[in-house]
Amino acid sequence: MTTSDVLAFAPFETAGPMLVWGIVLTFVFLECAVILGLFLPGDSMLITAGIVLASHSSGETHVWALSIGAMVAAIAGNQVGYAIGRRTGHHMVARRNGRYINTENLSKVADLLQRHGFLAVLVSRWIPWVRTLCPMVSGAAGMDHRKFTIASTIGAIAWAPVLLLIGFYAGTFLDRVPWLMPLVVGTLVVALVFATMMGIRQYRREMAQPVEEFDLEHEANATVDSDR
Repeated sequence: MTTSDVLAFAPFETAGPMLVWGIVLTFVFLECAVILGLFLPGDSMLITAGIVLASHSSGETHVWALSIGAMVAAIAGNQVGYAIGRRTGHHMVARRNGRYINTENLSKVADLLQRHGFLAVLVSRWIPWVRTLCPMVSGAAGMDHRKFTIASTIGAIAWAPVLLLIGFYAGTFLDRVPWLMPLVVGTLVVALVFATMMGIRQYRREMAQPVEEFDLEHEANATVDSDR
């Protein structure tokens, strides 16, 4: 029995690489564009997708192509997030007692952008909840669009492809042990499905919390005053 035969039970294996493509591109775009992305397992999903592709005969071709696709999805998602923030303006909406969408987190992101600008957008790619909030806050704060685009593009190149390739080359080692690969993939897929379900549940719970306004301009002035 080959590794592929053993893996036939896994949803990713059954539907083939196209399912992996669909999940990766959707999750990456959402995580970079809208609030729902705060609650989705982005990093672990990319690594898992890379491991799954390693079990396919055409996996290497797919993982390199998907790396480019995921990078484009991340860049596009950032642009959507920036546009949403730009349209919202200085008055953003938080959730009272929210776990992620609260005034404290918005204040942290705003302060990070105020102090570090370009570097903050670049580094935010590797911090899950900041990765989603940063484009919106950047747009709301009126950060130069060209500067934001360059920073977010560099960040996208250094994020999605790297995690996919780490997963893929780790998967090539796992694939050498026939019984280990299906165990790891099965565990990761189940964990991702569970994490996604819990994330959507948390999102619905958070959005049900009372609305609390956050004045970005006031926060920026307060930061400047505290530095004097």
